[in-house]
Amino acid sequence: MERRLSSMHQFTPRMGPKKEVTCPLIVVSNRLPFVLSRNEAGVLERKQSAGGLVTAVAPVVIECKGLWIGWSGLHDLKKTEKIPEANPNDKAPTSGLLSEQIIPVHVDEKEFESYYNGCCNGTFWPLFHSMPDRAVFKKETWKAYCRVNKEFARCTLKALRKVLKELDAEGRTNTSPVVWIHDYQLFTAATTIRQVCEEENLRCKLGFFLHIPFPSWDIMRLFPWDDQILQGILACDFVGFHIEDYCSNFIDCCSRRLGCRVDRNNMLAELAGRTVHIKALPIGIPFERFVQLAENAPVFIKDTDKVKVILGVDRLDYTKGLVHRIRAFERLLEQYPEHIENVTLLQIAVPSRTNVREYKQLKEEMDQLIGRINGRFSKPNWAPIRYIYGCISQEQLASLYRDSAVALVTPLRDGMNLVAKEYVACQIKEPGVLILSPFAGAGGMMHEALLVNPYEIDESAETLHRALQMPFEERELRMTQLRHREALCNVAHWMDSFLSSIGAILSDDDEDPLANKMGPLTLEDFDSYFLDSIDDVCKLSMILDYDGTLVPLTSHPDLAIMSEETKRVLERLANMPDVNISIISGRNLENISKMVAIDKVTYAGSHGLEILHPDGTKFIHPVPNEYAEKLRELMRLLQDDVCHDGAWVENKGVLLTFHYRETPPSARDDIINRASEIFKKAGFEPHFGNMAIEAKPPVKWDQGRATIHILRTMYGV
Repeated sequence: MERRLSSMHQFTPRMGPKKEVTCPLIVVSNRLPFVLSRNEAGVLERKQSAGGLVTAVAPVVIECKGLWIGWSGLHDLKKTEKIPEANPNDKAPTSGLLSEQIIPVHVDEKEFESYYNGCCNGTFWPLFHSMPDRAVFKKETWKAYCRVNKEFARCTLKALRKVLKELDAEGRTNTSPVVWIHDYQLFTAATTIRQVCEEENLRCKLGFFLHIPFPSWDIMRLFPWDDQILQGILACDFVGFHIEDYCSNFIDCCSRRLGCRVDRNNMLAELAGRTVHIKALPIGIPFERFVQLAENAPVFIKDTDKVKVILGVDRLDYTKGLVHRIRAFERLLEQYPEHIENVTLLQIAVPSRTNVREYKQLKEEMDQLIGRINGRFSKPNWAPIRYIYGCISQEQLASLYRDSAVALVTPLRDGMNLVAKEYVACQIKEPGVLILSPFAGAGGMMHEALLVNPYEIDESAETLHRALQMPFEERELRMTQLRHREALCNVAHWMDSFLSSIGAILSDDDEDPLANKMGPLTLEDFDSYFLDSIDDVCKLSMILDYDGTLVPLTSHPDLAIMSEETKRVLERLANMPDVNISIISGRNLENISKMVAIDKVTYAGSHGLEILHPDGTKFIHPVPNEYAEKLRELMRLLQDDVCHDGAWVENKGVLLTFHYRETPPSARDDIINRASEIFKKAGFEPHFGNMAIEAKPPVKWDQGRATIHILRTMYGV
């Protein structure tokens, strides 16, 4: 048996992609790929960080002379302090990362607490693991999250400019760096990166990978700012999830929340005219490294030939189903007393968020439950549960994986779960049995494992009994197949897949994998999207914006010309019985009616202060007599002081807009601050829009009230 299993060792690990990476890689993650600390003298030191992700990604960053951006882990790190080089004796995958390739993100300690423990762990972690009752929604922590994401984006943009400058100096002006953003701590960073790249014409490919589950629409919609999360992810060119279920959930949310056009068969979503590619990329482990650990690890638990070990390895977290697991083991001993003194459950619980009340309560519950079961079933020379609350070394872990008869991996929800894969890699001797929850990403791929619903205590006990009684031939067959798959689909394969999918590694036919785009909106699309809804109602009112909705945002309002296809769709709608089209815009009434130029449409200009109905009647909201003079004075002050470097003023009649889209980034902050002061000095509250500041009359009227006015005029509501 050992000979047959050890034959799997021939699968040589790949620490980098099979083909050369053709562009620089900028990795953005919450933490740097190593641990920074200070010694007794206060000098910075870097230590190895465990994890398959670092093992796979760091060599590629080194190879392509890329950069890694992340929080240092130290709040007292000064911006002037240099990240130390690796120790000459360091053999870790990150040892080749030079100090100049590391860009630490500096975040205030209070801000980080609100962002990380408040929003990331207090909101996103339970919500995305489909436990919304544990999630806390606070506006202040969400704002902190957005601010920290903008700081990550700022550091990334600085790095991108540096890389592009080096590429241009080498004459590689057609090469686009890849920016790879990781995980739920950085959902909105790409929004800022995309916006600035478009403004400054910076070339890059943006990728995102989520390492936790993506929830269904019914869960996602509970988050008050879910649209900003979805838009942040869609700011990327390529988005990866562990499994297809998560991809489908994401596409469904984009369609239902944002109204995106989607192609579920090809996993595409469209936002603002951009096609985003979505793909399932199941992460693996450094398989061969675990094989080597298992081969060299000493025996950590003895007499496994007499007492079989059921192994559980988890962080102490409510998503891991630890209480359910312990209860299932108790039920096993109740229903099958022949296992008493012949089986031990060894549960390792790595401490996590020890200062959080929920986690303290979980630890107390585990301590009490294990104590009660041990008190109930223990014998003089045997205890049913051995419980380790703490960390163990990689060598000890590999030894436990190798020598345990059963691995019990039963989370209530998990993105992938690498413990299951690590157990399989270390099974180089007597084949064991993997019991796996279907609610982990791995549950849908490791088909030879025994799947069990962790909520079903009786079923879990039955599955444990089956695993303990399973004959050698069946165990051998299942484990051989599991090992074969995991050896091939290791973490290097995952890395290859991502880089190939985003075009950082050219395929054999040298085609761009992102070239597949969703075509322009057609009448057939209109039929499939809207006709069913129209058939189900007596009357339909569609209220639309112009800029950014019917036309893309442009550098100048006069360039925002509606396509002929869009115009034909609108005309077809406007001519349908019981369908009413209204367009509300910040443009003045004359301009918006001229730009659209379709009969039977209601036009509302100046955010609804001026309304032209299809029958020719008009509504004009009154403004104070002195308002026009104040507006002229504001325009004069702006033109005299801040209309330079591409900034200009647009007079819309009852509104005035100061545009700074064309202003260079280096001058933008100063111009915005000075313009804001001029607005206030002239007696106006500055209203910030998309690269613009707007002055509005001091009246209680807005697009919402204008919408109600239009509906009342149409339907008498």
